[in-house]
Amino acid sequence: MNAKPVFVLISLLALVLAACSPTPAATRAPAATGVPVVQTVIVPGGVQTVVVAATAAPQPTRVPEGMPQPTPTFQDYGVNPYVDTTVDNLSTFALDVDTASYTVMRRYVTSGQLPPPEAVRVEEYVNYFDQDYVGPNTAGFSLYADGALSPFHNDGTYILRFGIQGYEVSEDARPPAVLTFVIDESGSMAGEGKLELVKQSLQRLVERLRPDDTVGIVAYTDNARIVLNPTSAESRAALLDAIYALQPRQSTNVEDGLRLGYQMAEQAFRPGAINRVILCSDGVANTGATLPNAILDSVGAYAQRDITLTAIGVGMGEFNDALLEQLADKGNGHYAYIDDLDEAQRLFVDDLTSTLMVIALNAKAQVDFNPQVVARYRLIGYENRAVADDDFRNDKVDAGEIGAGHSVTVLYAVQFQPAAAGRVATLQLRWEEPETHVVHEIAGMVNTWDLPQVFDTALARFQLDTVVMQYAEVLRGSPYAEGTSLSLLAEHAQRVATLLPEDKDVVEFAQLVRQASATER
Repeated sequence: MNAKPVFVLISLLALVLAACSPTPAATRAPAATGVPVVQTVIVPGGVQTVVVAATAAPQPTRVPEGMPQPTPTFQDYGVNPYVDTTVDNLSTFALDVDTASYTVMRRYVTSGQLPPPEAVRVEEYVNYFDQDYVGPNTAGFSLYADGALSPFHNDGTYILRFGIQGYEVSEDARPPAVLTFVIDESGSMAGEGKLELVKQSLQRLVERLRPDDTVGIVAYTDNARIVLNPTSAESRAALLDAIYALQPRQSTNVEDGLRLGYQMAEQAFRPGAINRVILCSDGVANTGATLPNAILDSVGAYAQRDITLTAIGVGMGEFNDALLEQLADKGNGHYAYIDDLDEAQRLFVDDLTSTLMVIALNAKAQVDFNPQVVARYRLIGYENRAVADDDFRNDKVDAGEIGAGHSVTVLYAVQFQPAAAGRVATLQLRWEEPETHVVHEIAGMVNTWDLPQVFDTALARFQLDTVVMQYAEVLRGSPYAEGTSLSLLAEHAQRVATLLPEDKDVVEFAQLVRQASATER
């Protein structure tokens, strides 16, 4: 049984900045605590601060006999190195709530394979799981921090966890949604039942919409065409008939599909509503513009007109993960991968409001490590989300988007100066409100005495995140995972699953690690 947590107060400084406010002196950073937490909340009347309880290289891929060799397209973003605080004590990056990389892994592992190293984005593995952070009551974000000595290193490395929790919006309270489905009906969508999975997934979404929501449908192959003009979600039969009538055809002109989809979304635009394009595709663009920048050049301006983009990936054989992720990033949205109907249920039913409603634009974090306490640090993941330190308060720089109720978790590996004590770091979060475009900023500080040493007595969710992180590190062949085997991780995952037995995702994770570890034998 874990030792009872000791509640620790973390000092937090909260700042609310309008976009036109003078830029304050640079202060940024993490927070970390053994078990307790403080939440800083931006509310309409100001700021609230509340103390709450914080609740080696991959093995060779084994392809089963008879299974065709998949040829998906991923992009290798490398692995963040350690940074000496005397060289650069600031770590700045855009936040990310994508989860596609984790579900892509699940598809591989359940097929008897390991994912390619370049398919692994650590932050998307960690952010797939619930965190049990307590959110603010009305608006803004809560900040959390904890940490402990790493169980996977023997050099004094600590893992620090920083949590950011957005406010919840009930389904009844969310604004009406004006949705435009842009559906790939090219020939590549015939394989693996991709188009059929899209149809069944969108059916779940349509069945959860309200009468004041509307749906328009665009399909594309060699060219794009309007399948159904914007129609009230009350007309479910018409919407589902149009979706199920789609059939795989010829080539894939993603550019034309997005162009027509955004045009429809702009014509149907409703002020005060959720205006979103939902792209469903395997991402195999082979007609028209085929590179992310070229495609977004033709539709990118729409992202600045409060029309957001969700990219939904399906399939595995012919599948362009890199294109879909970059499209979502540049379209002020997020990217998810649906490997089965359970994932569709999660995305479009259980987490519908989070999927549709954005509560923060251009969300960025900056961590200021104290060189007198921290010798060096390493941001684990977020390799393709780096932002220049000087651009933290440059609100013209594109960053990340966060949906209602979404949480973001950030992990660092930290090595301390000998016998150091005091402030470890300061975390700053900066974001823009979607409706008013007012910019807010909140901050928090963490000290060495806020961190316990014993990993097994830390919060169960922290232990989970650390094991998930190390699993992703091993799969991508990170040099910082040498000496950690999948078999060892399977033992850790099973132990964590016993701490969170009611969470089916955690139980499934333990099963996936056990399956992955079978490749070592």
